[in-house]
Amino acid sequence: MNAQEKFEAALGRIPLIGILRGLQPREALAVGDALASTGWTLIEVPLNSPDPFESIATLASHFPQALVGAGTVLTPDDVRNVHAAGGQLIVSPNFNPDVVGEAVRLGLVCLPGVMTATEAFAALQAGATGLKLFPAEMITPAVVRALRAVLPAATRLFPVGGITPGNMGSYLAAGATGFGIGSALYKPGASAEQVRASARQFIAAGAAPAPAAG
Repeated sequence: MNAQEKFEAALGRIPLIGILRGLQPREALAVGDALASTGWTLIEVPLNSPDPFESIATLASHFPQALVGAGTVLTPDDVRNVHAAGGQLIVSPNFNPDVVGEAVRLGLVCLPGVMTATEAFAALQAGATGLKLFPAEMITPAVVRALRAVLPAATRLFPVGGITPGNMGSYLAAGATGFGIGSALYKPGASAEQVRASARQFIAAGAAPAPAAG
């Protein structure tokens, strides 16, 4: 499967992106297996983690069914380095048209960070696959509902920041497609068993499959 096909398949199962900030390369295999064992197949390693490209390469090679890539992607060079490591997912805290353009050129799934309708429409026009709503602590379910009312119906929206099993339901009801899950899923030093247990809690909290694009 190509990157887009993996993305669509993942959204139909578990529309959650695991953000493994601080992951050490030596942990990548065990943590990746913990996620894969639950059916979780969207994984990002932020580029401000230790040796992120090594971790991305390990995850991408050992879990080919997963869509693996990077977060905190800030430049076109970052995009190219992620691609060279085998990554297929580009996630950013901001919208940079050059980053989106390079991801599109390489056939990667790209989720730039936006807060406003202006940023959201600009990112979609640039070719973004979906939108990271960040930081979600400042983007309430009411804001998600308002954005959903004006954005194209097929737009994929992923609140990121402060998402817990307890607040997912309100965002889903407002029109969120899925979520990026960070420290509530993985913190540096967490064991594979802890990650597996957290993953199951999020799945049980109601990570409903996304509606089909159309």
